[in-house]
Amino acid sequence: MAGESLSVVIPVYNSEAILPSLVERLEPVLRGLTQDFELLLIDDSSRDGSWKVIQELAREHPWIRGVHMMRNFGQHNALLCAIRRARKEIIVTVDDDLQHPPEEIPKLLEKLDEGFDVVYGTPAKEQHGFFRDLASQVTKLALQSTMGADTARKVSAFRAFRVHLREAFTEYRSQFVSIDVLLTWGTTRFTAISVRHDPRTVGVSNYTFRKLVTHALNMLTGFSVFPLQLASVTGFVFVLFGVGILTYVVGRYVFFLGEGENVPGFPFLASVIAIFSGAQLFALGIIGEYLARMHFRMMERPPFAVHSTTDAGELE
Repeated sequence: MAGESLSVVIPVYNSEAILPSLVERLEPVLRGLTQDFELLLIDDSSRDGSWKVIQELAREHPWIRGVHMMRNFGQHNALLCAIRRARKEIIVTVDDDLQHPPEEIPKLLEKLDEGFDVVYGTPAKEQHGFFRDLASQVTKLALQSTMGADTARKVSAFRAFRVHLREAFTEYRSQFVSIDVLLTWGTTRFTAISVRHDPRTVGVSNYTFRKLVTHALNMLTGFSVFPLQLASVTGFVFVLFGVGILTYVVGRYVFFLGEGENVPGFPFLASVIAIFSGAQLFALGIIGEYLARMHFRMMERPPFAVHSTTDAGELE
């Protein structure tokens, strides 16, 4: 990294038991990379004693800075808060559960030196269950549609990027945040490398199947017009289907008029109406999602709000 300074940012949620070990493993790695580094621990309103642990760590290590959120905003919102507060030239984001080994950080930085702006550390093998892996793949498919980048299928929360990219989303204020999408606003130089991915040894993951699917839907409706295009295509397909049905019904009536053939009756007509009604409701539902996003953005609800920090020796 050629003497560049380094900020490591970690969103924290209910991780009081693992934070000391995380810092213990992280410190020698950072000291081996540069003399100018910092660690930002963003407590996303944990329900355990994570904030107290962060305060203690900040007292013991001057290079650690802590931020306590007013309420739980979510991982990406916490990351946005940390990215805007970072003071160094390169930012590395890491999960708080030690599934991203700190010892793998040099690999990301080496790849970054090859001329890329964003490098993802893709796990060689996922350590989650079937449904969690399935939800993760759904999220990545949604991200690929949103980002328009080939690397989207290889994204992870273990990433390194140059701090100047945040200038592209300085004015972003929506409560719906996807760091990976925001990074595409500043660069197209993405890549990914394979890194070790360790199993979680303490606690359980806070990213459930439901949260991952919700995040995927938020990305699609918050940063992409793909659902609207899908609704348009669906409507067009059913219009063609309707024209085909009409041609079939009228054709039977005309060609078999003298042979006692009648236009098909109520069950057939009811099924066609049900299909078309479902397509209309599907399209209206997608439009409603976009209207809801517009409504929330007009409210100017902030993506995060800080309760307290450990900066300037103020340990609340």
